[in-house]
Amino acid sequence: MRRTRGAVAVTVATGALLVAASPVSTAAPVAAPPTTAAGAILIDGSTGATLTSKAPNTQRQGASTTKIMTAQVVLRTPGVDLNKKVTIKQEYADYVVREGGSTAHLKVGATPTVRQLLYGLMLPSGCDAAYALADAFGKGATTSARTADFIAQMNAKAKSLGMTKTTYDSFDGISPTGKNLTTPRDLAKLTKYAMKGKVFPQLVKATTYSTGGTSTDATWGNSNLLIRERPTGYAYPGAIGVKTGTGTAAGKCIVFSGTRNGKTVIGVLLNDEERYADAMKLMDWSLGSAAGSGAALQRGNTDPIPDVLD
Repeated sequence: MRRTRGAVAVTVATGALLVAASPVSTAAPVAAPPTTAAGAILIDGSTGATLTSKAPNTQRQGASTTKIMTAQVVLRTPGVDLNKKVTIKQEYADYVVREGGSTAHLKVGATPTVRQLLYGLMLPSGCDAAYALADAFGKGATTSARTADFIAQMNAKAKSLGMTKTTYDSFDGISPTGKNLTTPRDLAKLTKYAMKGKVFPQLVKATTYSTGGTSTDATWGNSNLLIRERPTGYAYPGAIGVKTGTGTAAGKCIVFSGTRNGKTVIGVLLNDEERYADAMKLMDWSLGSAAGSGAALQRGNTDPIPDVLD
């Protein structure tokens, strides 16, 4: 996402999430742990039932969580060829520099495949990879027309999924109008849909990915610390994705998913300074505690990787 320049004051709401159901006990409800998120939701990954939520229908910017939809438009394109090569243009690199966006460091003139670009989109959160995919999968005679068409496809997909409070004005979450908006509930709905696919779950659970010495010549680490191995991450037991996001207007965000003992949950935390600690607490609460998980994590030291990576 966009690099945060200088100190950014983020106002967050505190207090416990509202509990709709207790996933850990049938005898008596157990309150969900408190989070610092301004907006949040946790759903059952199979049924979509809400387990707990906090302002789940309030629109907010979601920063690079937008790239979940970017990937879906590409992956759900009829007859998509993941081995198709895309030439990296100078304007993609210029865009990242101009906007201060997170980057996959794609080399101008390189010809990565669509599959490689998807990894570059989801792991290092490459805005250059997002631009390349939008240009390749949009329709029109110019780059501007193609990217505009791609964003229109994103909005059409949101509508088809019943994401009634989501609007996109960008292909990567860098919002030129401030109207790149979503809600925790809409993001959870999108993620449940995305995780039912064949390719997307493989992308978001990867710790690292290498292009294998092709012209792209890149190795990417996952910006999601729930996935990344220690000591640079948490390697939360059972974590299977999904996407981080950080921006001046959005704050720190995360869409996460975990599975354990045959149960899967999907969660969304928007504008949350303690996103990793809160995500792990919610998964401990809903899936049962796991050794080395968020229960022992100290607040205030949960984001060792710079924001520019997500």
